[in-house]
Amino acid sequence: MNILENLTSLLAELQIPFATGHYGDVPPDTYVVIIPLADSFDLAADNMPQMDVQEARLALYSKDNYYPLRQKITKALLAADFNITDRRYIEFETDTRYHHIAIVVSKHYELEG
Repeated sequence: MNILENLTSLLAELQIPFATGHYGDVPPDTYVVIIPLADSFDLAADNMPQMDVQEARLALYSKDNYYPLRQKITKALLAADFNITDRRYIEFETDTRYHHIAIVVSKHYELEG
């Protein structure tokens, strides 16, 4: 597994429309874009990495009251053992009428291969 697989499963389970990198179709009133950020090797033993720490940003866009959905996503992320490293309101986009919220997450994975 990797962070993209875990996040797509989580968002599908929550029935939230999402895309990775860019929402190509006409977006609905509420959706999430998953943006991969980093892969790092924070834990090492005998000079060899043991864990792959993967990070991604969930960019939540909503034309409605975003707060209940932000809370629902947050609870699901924590229940799925994600670390939330940042969560903030970015802006209200006047041209699109979307509220933009960013949630940055990380998760540790055993090093593959």
